[in-house]
Amino acid sequence: MTIDSQNLLESILQSLDRVSYIRPEEIPGIDLYMDQVTTFMDTRLSASRRYEDDKILTKTMINNYAKNHLLPPPEKKKYSREHMLLLIFIYYFKNILSINDIQNLLSPLTERYFHTDGNLQLEHIYSEVFSLEKSQIEMMKEDLRQKYHASGETFSDAPEKERDLLQLFSFICMLSFDVYMKKQVIEKLIDQLPGQDKLSRKKCKDKEIE
Repeated sequence: MTIDSQNLLESILQSLDRVSYIRPEEIPGIDLYMDQVTTFMDTRLSASRRYEDDKILTKTMINNYAKNHLLPPPEKKKYSREHMLLLIFIYYFKNILSINDIQNLLSPLTERYFHTDGNLQLEHIYSEVFSLEKSQIEMMKEDLRQKYHASGETFSDAPEKERDLLQLFSFICMLSFDVYMKKQVIEKLIDQLPGQDKLSRKKCKDKEIE
């Protein structure tokens, strides 16, 4: 594959090195009002925007998360550190999961660990999960290399002017299939969570939340 002067893969791998997450110690130690929450999230997650005018988090989103029980309501219009941690989880999950699945995934954590005094708190869970970031990125890099080189072997008989486009399409298809299959696995795992009442649970419309 020669599209983008052979720099496409290297550019993708370098972008993964720039991926970061909000560490618990970076979240202010005081409760925040809505405007402070959106400003903080916009600042810390700005690198994840695809386009400059993309919204990371809006007041409407936050209100809808609380309305649909993804997020506990604020206390006196203020959001705690634990609210912030849940909002970060929601931000990442909503790119691949339905709102209903996010609710079913986070509800057990919220019920057990939100504003509790036990040894295991929501902040500890967040830190433990995101501590896997570096190892996951390294494995992802190797997987991307393999898929990139495999896609470069496709359409070898195509005219040279068309080959780059077709090979890039192959690469995108391989990545998309990987995401599709993992999404299927995640949904099956969510369906196995204890306490699920699939017949009576309320369905939320994604368009009302995003």
